[in-house]
Amino acid sequence: MTVDAVSAPTAIHTGSTTDPAARKQVLDGEVFLKLLVTQLTHQDPSSPMDTNEMISQTTQLAMMEQLTALADNGAEAFALDMRQAAAALIGQEASYEDADGKAVTGVVTKVSFDGPVPQVTIGDKTIALDAITGVATPTAPTT
Repeated sequence: MTVDAVSAPTAIHTGSTTDPAARKQVLDGEVFLKLLVTQLTHQDPSSPMDTNEMISQTTQLAMMEQLTALADNGAEAFALDMRQAAAALIGQEASYEDADGKAVTGVVTKVSFDGPVPQVTIGDKTIALDAITGVATPTAPTT
């Protein structure tokens, strides 16, 4: 009796219609729980998973979620601090370096929060808050 050769499948179907590049690229609590459930489902009944190991893994998941929340809160606090610092510059004299490397000084007249870094307007130029090299109280004009 002859046996026909078995050929490899031409494509692997995962049941997902999502583009592979667009799928989740980070490990989070949901992925961790799916892995744990899969591990429990396919464990050897003659040597089941150690209870201490399972508790350790769920504790690690809880710690990971708390650290992620803490990092998110820190990022939000930093963004709020940058916005407050930018708003406090309105009416102040600020300096920055232009494209030629020359120091430019002027009064901040406007602040924009459109991007990830607040933008300040000095004269007719809009620059990023982190490009400011100095701040001073504007001098009163002499009469």
